[in-house]
Amino acid sequence: MDSKSVKEFIRKEVADWDDELIATARFKAFSGQKSDWEPKFQFWKNLIVKIARHFGVFIISSPQVKNEWFNRGGLTPLCIDHVLFIMYNEGEITRISDMVGPYSGRITQLFYKVKSLMNRSTMSPESILLEDCLILTTLLKEKADEVIKCLSESHWNSHCVVTRNKFESMCGGQKEGYAVLSYLSGCRKGQYLSTNKKELIEGIKVSLSSAVVSGVSSLDFDTLHLIWTQEKLQQQLDVIDRRWEMSRQSALASLKSGNKKLALRHAKEMKLGTENREKCNSLLNRVEEVLSLIANAESTKQVTGAIQIGARVIKENKISIEEVQLCLEELDESIDSQKQVEKALGKPAPSPDMEDEDIEEEFRKLELEIGSGNLKDLNPEAGVSDSEGTDQSLADALLNLKLADDAPGSGSAIQNSGLPAKNKESNSPMLEAA
Repeated sequence: MDSKSVKEFIRKEVADWDDELIATARFKAFSGQKSDWEPKFQFWKNLIVKIARHFGVFIISSPQVKNEWFNRGGLTPLCIDHVLFIMYNEGEITRISDMVGPYSGRITQLFYKVKSLMNRSTMSPESILLEDCLILTTLLKEKADEVIKCLSESHWNSHCVVTRNKFESMCGGQKEGYAVLSYLSGCRKGQYLSTNKKELIEGIKVSLSSAVVSGVSSLDFDTLHLIWTQEKLQQQLDVIDRRWEMSRQSALASLKSGNKKLALRHAKEMKLGTENREKCNSLLNRVEEVLSLIANAESTKQVTGAIQIGARVIKENKISIEEVQLCLEELDESIDSQKQVEKALGKPAPSPDMEDEDIEEEFRKLELEIGSGNLKDLNPEAGVSDSEGTDQSLADALLNLKLADDAPGSGSAIQNSGLPAKNKESNSPMLEAA
């Protein structure tokens, strides 16, 4: 996100941004009572949130906002520091140092919460500017929801375990991952876990449902180890593929230059890379198979639990098997009826059978009616009553313009009924031709 693209976006959002008089008033410091500068505060606050949301960021800094976003030829808003401080006091901005450390224990997190509340009341505008990272809380919540939604698309259980590196990449970076995990930990929707098997393996357990995340179990540690191994094997495969491609390009270049000995050596490297890839791919397939078995076992466990709950409810309420079977049959009938309705709604509406000749005949009759009215209008001796008669004839013709959906050969409704009586008695040559 460069300052040029930000300024282009600001000009699209604020039509009078380049107006000197309005800009001078906006860039002044707040003075007077709150009611005097409240509209200006709302303008700057909404603009800051719009820019951050548009560019997909939720961590900002005061120098960035003042000197990069809103710099107009060296002039910066004098009220931005005050705007950020008010947003901080209202809870719309928080400092990253005030956030609870997600990688610490529950007691430490509780201590940081109390400390943050005590510091918030004693903050001054100068001290908030010393903090490099300011977090927009609204956009932080949106980012957390986005991460959970993304994880839900690839997991069908109520929770999932991912490595810390993957979680941070989904959040957009290390600082962003820290902030999102801190928020999820505060909502009891995420929990940090780690295991040490020859090297430190860190992961995040995330709840994908409305329920809080469950406690970390031994299965979660084993799953984290398998997922970490899977990612390592995939990285190794990527390295092998890059080396194989480099050896291939070198072999081709050697053949073109006539150095067959060097080309043969590169060919041997390609052969060795292919063998290593097969071994690595075999291990990766085995790990993925184990992960799939674990996921299926968890799903089966949930289904079994639901069946047991249903059986217990049936037993406690003394519901007979016949009643359950009857309910299932009624449910199947309702589903079939719903499918029939959806199928009927999905079909295009049947068009009435009509011939092009019938439609042309109706329009010819309308043309005759309108033509008759035009002839009367051209007659200077025609009075108001004639004009009213023409309007009534046109209204009658429009009322009789109905296309009947009858059996073949029945024709249109107007053809069977004929023209109105007033039209039959008309002496107009055009009507006689009809």
